[in-house]
Amino acid sequence: MSHRIVVVGAGYAGLRAAERLARKLRRSDVTVTLVNASDRFVERVRLHQLAAGQRLVTRSLRQRLAGTSVQLVVARVTAIDATARTVRLDVAPRVIGYDTLVYAAGSRARFDAVPGAAEHAYTVTDLEQATRLRHKVAEVASGGTVAVVGAGLTGLETASELAATYPELGVRLFTGGDDVGSGLVPRAQSHVRRALDRLGVSIHPGTVVGAVRKDGLDILDGTSFAADAVVWTTGFRAPELARTAGFATDENGRMLVDATLRSVSHPEVYAVGDAAAGISVGGAPSRMSCQAALPMGRGVADVVAARWAGREPEPVRIGYAFTNISLGRRDGIVQFTHADDRPRRLILTGRAAAAFKETVVRSTVGFVTPGAGA
Repeated sequence: MSHRIVVVGAGYAGLRAAERLARKLRRSDVTVTLVNASDRFVERVRLHQLAAGQRLVTRSLRQRLAGTSVQLVVARVTAIDATARTVRLDVAPRVIGYDTLVYAAGSRARFDAVPGAAEHAYTVTDLEQATRLRHKVAEVASGGTVAVVGAGLTGLETASELAATYPELGVRLFTGGDDVGSGLVPRAQSHVRRALDRLGVSIHPGTVVGAVRKDGLDILDGTSFAADAVVWTTGFRAPELARTAGFATDENGRMLVDATLRSVSHPEVYAVGDAAAGISVGGAPSRMSCQAALPMGRGVADVVAARWAGREPEPVRIGYAFTNISLGRRDGIVQFTHADDRPRRLILTGRAAAAFKETVVRSTVGFVTPGAGA
């Protein structure tokens, strides 16, 4: 009987892992099955553009996988049985068995315990949510307000894109910190502030949201703000699938793995991308990012193939080279970093940074996206 490898999730990490596994093990008695809720690949790093009303080109996974031995199953994973080594699905065939599991289930918006956030806030974490926000913002009348909560990379990009596309709306950016652009060198932070000011984004530092309403939000200090739409970008967490299956996970639901991306509790299981607490250069947990997901997807395939061949694999190196932030279509920041994610002094700004990021995004998984971001 063939050795069954099942990859859960066809994002940046999962898709790369499945393709590379099929290629490296093509002469072995191995089947590679990729399970994904959709038959389309979505460029998640562009979902803030979709929310702002721009066209997003999705790509056919079936077309992408044509000519490979990867078997695509379009279904939503409802549970994983670690004892029986099966993945349960919401549609036929309902259950798929595995000998090796690669868990690449991605991440979701983190609402934590803020009342009303899950019920009333919008996110840009997946295609469905970004589309909901797109429709909502398009309905907001001139002079209306959109509140973006969270000034991390996603919050900055979303606030900038909305303000650039809808200059007639008031975009407010709420951050619990004292400034925007944390982790950037001072010169880059200054550029971010100038760009937000130019776009008309009002910044509200030191504001911790205590509740989200249908028509706005409440700050813990007792202040209330009206808003036609609230966008929640305060962070991400992995789905509950790994934790409920009994795999060792961290506080964000990410699977705990060793330096080869192997589960510390279940040796037949590996995890990659946002769903894995990988060990990056410097020893810190990997950052949820496309920049970490791609080497993890490539690396886990090399690890599994090496162990299949009876060799001890090398640790997977998860390092960084830059932080990209788009500030609308014609402006941005590229903060170059050391491999351990510490910022270097070198930055790019303006149109050069926007062009740099567009080139990087187009190259992530080899899909050609004509006209995207134009």
